[in-house]
Amino acid sequence: MVKALYDNRLAVNIAGLKMKTPVTTASGTFGFGLEFQDFLDLEKVGAVTVKGTTLEPRAGNKGQRAVETPSGMLNCVGLENPGSDYFIEHTLPELKKIDVPVIVNIAGSTPEEYGELAKKLDIEGVHAIEINISCPNVKHGGIAFGTCPESAAEVVRAVKASTGKPVITKLSPNVTDIVEMALAAQEAGTDALSLINTLIGMKIDIERRKPVLGNVMGGLSGPAVRPVAVRMVYQVAQKVNVPIIGMGGIMNAEDAIEFFLAGASAIAVGTANFCDPRLAETICQGMLSYLDRHEFKNIQEIIGLALPK
Repeated sequence: MVKALYDNRLAVNIAGLKMKTPVTTASGTFGFGLEFQDFLDLEKVGAVTVKGTTLEPRAGNKGQRAVETPSGMLNCVGLENPGSDYFIEHTLPELKKIDVPVIVNIAGSTPEEYGELAKKLDIEGVHAIEINISCPNVKHGGIAFGTCPESAAEVVRAVKASTGKPVITKLSPNVTDIVEMALAAQEAGTDALSLINTLIGMKIDIERRKPVLGNVMGGLSGPAVRPVAVRMVYQVAQKVNVPIIGMGGIMNAEDAIEFFLAGASAIAVGTANFCDPRLAETICQGMLSYLDRHEFKNIQEIIGLALPK
């Protein structure tokens, strides 16, 4: 009886992706999910979003890849992963044994590569595709797909044409106008949006007088970015008609609720997984307490309540 209540009050449907809770894991912070089985029950997570996957294996960046910062961390892992073949042959069969939706985050160097990868992953056991468009567009002079509306739309169209799975486009905050990027992705056919990805930052070792990260710059995540993430979700939610998965510095249920009030239909826990590997499961109890305290029947009732009427 408790489990049914828990599922029903927090259940969401993100463009056809049915989740028992509105909490997924942010790509790159949860491995492939299997690594966390000793810490939490994956079947009590709304969905597992696996680390960025590419067509071929990637070794990632050289040198130091992560460093702690005030209220967050910087990373420049460089999409290290064993490649799509390994994921399909070894990882996916293990994930299929668990009753939890699987979202595969994909990255590529050209729209064609994204499309090829999406087609390859259009298989049983994969429930949705999340497009990482914060990658260098080597076909057009190294401009990141996620900072150019036309390039982002081209990637979304290539993926949509190659899969029958729900497509989620993950937006970069390193842009002049996040709404413009969101609208470009929506017009290209994305089924949902997730935001935000990491902000660009760096740290300098003052004794060595050199950048700490091997890649010089990296992605800033953690509580420091949450006000930016909430603001961007709030702005985008007023302009798009597709559901939003909000993320960026969520450390507890109160943080998560901010995103729902700003217009998100689900949220993702990222950097907090390194502090509390059970958070993607336990955060739901705090959300239920909030619903009880304010006499809401379910999580859908609070979505967008802070938006202008």
